[in-house]
Amino acid sequence: MPTIYEEITEQMKAAMRSKDTDALGALRGLKTALMNAQVAKGNVHEELPLAEAQAVVRKQIKQREDSIAMYEQAGRADAAAKEKAEIAVLAAFLPKEMTEEEIMPVLEAVIAELGATGKKDMGRVMKEMQARTEGRAPGKVLSRLVGAKLS
Repeated sequence: MPTIYEEITEQMKAAMRSKDTDALGALRGLKTALMNAQVAKGNVHEELPLAEAQAVVRKQIKQREDSIAMYEQAGRADAAAKEKAEIAVLAAFLPKEMTEEEIMPVLEAVIAELGATGKKDMGRVMKEMQARTEGRAPGKVLSRLVGAKLS
């Protein structure tokens, strides 16, 4: 199975061949962000572990989601569409997200194990849920479900 770095390179080649500027821009930005993360970690010649690389991808997606909100607020549908296309390219590097139905049994088990009873326990439950879902569940969804369960 190719590493995330190899996959980015292959997709960049394919985007260049097909002259897909949106995909190419997203992939180049991702490659730069990964290199910056490697530099920040202190070793440019060593690839980031998969979990850290996926965190970088999530950060890139979050930046684009924020841009979409600003573009839509300013009435720039063309720029928002470009950002959405880039998100689609970047999302391919992440594992499939868990559905709410898949999250609920994990949440109920965590609440039972921690003995959580109310909103005051939300931080502990969220921390454990984020560890158990390993980034496959969006933070907003987790927060909403945990809040609803603990209210």
